[in-house]
Amino acid sequence: MSKTNAARFLDSLGISYELIAYEVDENDLSAIAVASKLGQDIDHVFKTLVLRGDKTGVFVCIIPGGEELNLRKAASASGNKNAAMVPMKDILELTGYIRGGCSPLAMKKKYPTFIDETCTLFPVIYVSAGIRGLQLKIAPGNLIEAGNALLADLI
Repeated sequence: MSKTNAARFLDSLGISYELIAYEVDENDLSAIAVASKLGQDIDHVFKTLVLRGDKTGVFVCIIPGGEELNLRKAASASGNKNAAMVPMKDILELTGYIRGGCSPLAMKKKYPTFIDETCTLFPVIYVSAGIRGLQLKIAPGNLIEAGNALLADLI
């Protein structure tokens, strides 16, 4: 299994993690499908969402896979009055990642990052390692440290 940019970034910081591979279903890239393939509770599998705020521009939210992002809470947490999801066609250009493989770490540019506070309820969570079919199993505190993320109520 080859290392992704996100894994190499964690290595450079000396942060421990585990790479977990799973079989990709191109017809279902949802976090629910990923959780099922991993045999994990959906609350432990977090998805990375890219948004644009009316004041701060692009920012990232990481939320539990089975939940929906509350745009008002995301806007407030990021210092914006309004926020909207970035169109899918713009994700690769902004982050360097594709849908279903967007890691919150080692994006093309460093964006403000917010993670839902429920992550602290678990000893480890799963986030994309930067390609479809590969997840990072990581302690929430380590992800927060590596991504310089702020805890927020996002759901």
